[in-house]
Amino acid sequence: MRLLVVEDEPKVAEALRDVLVGEQYDVLVAGTGDEGFFRATRERFDAIVLDIMLPHRDGLDVLTSLRARGDITPVLILTARDTVDDRVLGLDSGADDYLVKPFAFTELVARVRALLRRGRNAAEMQHLRVADLDIDVRTRRVMRESVPLDLTTREFELLEYLVRHQGQPVSRDMLARDVWREPHRTTLDNVIDVHIARLRKKVDAEFDAKLIHTVRGVGFMCRESAS
Repeated sequence: MRLLVVEDEPKVAEALRDVLVGEQYDVLVAGTGDEGFFRATRERFDAIVLDIMLPHRDGLDVLTSLRARGDITPVLILTARDTVDDRVLGLDSGADDYLVKPFAFTELVARVRALLRRGRNAAEMQHLRVADLDIDVRTRRVMRESVPLDLTTREFELLEYLVRHQGQPVSRDMLARDVWREPHRTTLDNVIDVHIARLRKKVDAEFDAKLIHTVRGVGFMCRESAS
């Protein structure tokens, strides 16, 4: 796991690096907000430990700029500020957690571990895959065998739902409720079937392995199949 520590106090930065390296993390230290932002936007990290009071560019500005770019890397803020308003501001700016100085290193390590667990879950939620089909949920980009698929908004929502339930039968009731947001499917069966047919044409027609299947008497299923 690779961590970025953005901290301008040399002794604190060195102590953080030593503790985290001792936990078997690969740690890079940046001493200013500008350097931290530069590193975060050009290299991949599993989590960021970010001080708020930084020279040249404060931590909250770094954080809001990263989030504006769509960066979902988990961020733990370090700060000497301990008012409710300060904590709310940090979290509203996109922080995943907040630790007030002075702190115990054991608590820091525990919070970093929790962030890394959350980060893995978030990444899994944002990127879906079945066989050679890839879905980037954040950008709504769909690729199959590296070929981009042009889907409508409803087709994308339908495909995402099927892939999130891959290997499980999905009924028309479920699609009506969760994709169309209609509690009763009374008039939706034909609409659902038409959308499934259009989606199949885009996802499966040009490829040997079929991913969208009809489950008789139940509904549909997304799974890899050679036929």
